[in-house]
Amino acid sequence: MSQRHPVLTMTAISKIFPGVRALDGVDFRLFPGEVHALMGENGAGKSTLIKVLTGVYGTDAGTITLDGQQVSFAGPMQATAAGVSTVYQEVNLCPNLSVAENIFIGREPRRLGAVNWREMRRRAQELLARIDLHIDVTEPLGSYSLAVQQMVAIARAVDVNARVLILDEPTSSLDADEVAQLLRIMRQLRDDGIAIVFVTHFLDQVYGIADRITVLRNGRLVGEYPTAELPQIALVEKMIGKELDALERLDSEAGRDRAAITAGQPLVAADGLGRTGSVAPFSLTIHAGEVVGLAGLLGSGRTEVARLFFGADRADQGRLAVDGEPTAIRNPVAAIGRGVAFCSENRRTEGLVGELSVRENIILAMQATRGWLRPVPRRKQDELVERYIKALSIRPADPDMPVRNLSGGNQQKVLLARWLITEPRLLILDEPTRGIDIGAKTEIQRLVAQLSDGGMAVLFISAELEEVLRLSHKVVVMRDRQLVAQLDNDDTLDADRVMRAIASGARQEELEKA
Repeated sequence: MSQRHPVLTMTAISKIFPGVRALDGVDFRLFPGEVHALMGENGAGKSTLIKVLTGVYGTDAGTITLDGQQVSFAGPMQATAAGVSTVYQEVNLCPNLSVAENIFIGREPRRLGAVNWREMRRRAQELLARIDLHIDVTEPLGSYSLAVQQMVAIARAVDVNARVLILDEPTSSLDADEVAQLLRIMRQLRDDGIAIVFVTHFLDQVYGIADRITVLRNGRLVGEYPTAELPQIALVEKMIGKELDALERLDSEAGRDRAAITAGQPLVAADGLGRTGSVAPFSLTIHAGEVVGLAGLLGSGRTEVARLFFGADRADQGRLAVDGEPTAIRNPVAAIGRGVAFCSENRRTEGLVGELSVRENIILAMQATRGWLRPVPRRKQDELVERYIKALSIRPADPDMPVRNLSGGNQQKVLLARWLITEPRLLILDEPTRGIDIGAKTEIQRLVAQLSDGGMAVLFISAELEEVLRLSHKVVVMRDRQLVAQLDNDDTLDADRVMRAIASGARQEELEKA
């Protein structure tokens, strides 16, 4: 690699926002025909570096060289025209337009001044065939899965003669088969000579496809490494800046006495609770201090169960009891009044208000319980916000910063802080660690364990089985919107047994016989 010339060189890049040095003298090199993983915790500077490269932000210092020529893009369109294309985690296309229209939007083939629809469809089919995707290009993009939409976005990026392709968290919402298909396409594009920047939090994917790794931490370059020469544990240590034994310590603490926790009356008990067309009737108890993990594939009904407990969806079957008393939770306000808090998996559209400050987002739930005619006094706001910014290590520690300017992991912490100040008895966490780095993930996992030790009940939803097993006293398995198994997390429970329940829908007694 050292004998070849890089297609892209970024030298001594610095970017300063008010009160924050987002990048501090960062160097980055990218060679043709390689997949280069850009790694670091949330807030390390990865997104800022990409935005500086593509002209979203200007640089305060440093130079960018593309194919030996110094460049400075005025925006993403100019970067794309020069051969630097970006595909983001949230596909930035038009779901109401056809697949072909999305691929060629702004670049439609024309004949006699009019759009040549036949030629557009033909070229779209050829382009998708290049990445082994065979779909009807006349159908609206929104009618296809997120994985297909990601691949259409990649096809569009490649068609504009991309020499540098940036994939920013492209696999965070994909299942295993879809991830495998996307990685295969990445290998194919790499073999065609395209240089790929791969931003992800999934270490297995990095080690499965990346040729080299660049690590950032706190806006600074930690180093550039051949993947084969950097063990996973060393990568994690470089990302977080300390030796990582937190997960191992958490595992050793996980063997808490479930029998003692579940000896008393359940905090919450669902009996035949369900909603027609959403989730089949189920029965489930959650005790104070108990972490109940919800496992299952995407679409299995995990989120639907959480929404019934929180009153975001209204049950039309069964009963719910809190402290042994029948309770009708008809809406979220009623749930909050009974000590139930819910952190949605979609923090951007169902959780945070991007235009509001960190302080305003944290105070939101507490203010809602008081009513808008009884504002939380500013002194109390400051005390609470300062306490939870410190307790959760929210960075930067600026309560007046718009929450949209924070990294994904820190946004998740703000959402957690919002609910923790309401002092809930049952905390529902729906994918709280999705799309965040391993350092923030470890902090949130440890927080869940601490809250449980303090007597708080937690309903924990995650697509990562190891995470569910690490934290939970009991694992509830969902399949096809039905609760199919409840498994005590004892020494015999492992990911294979849970996967068999997910795959077969086998009940607990059947799994014990297997």
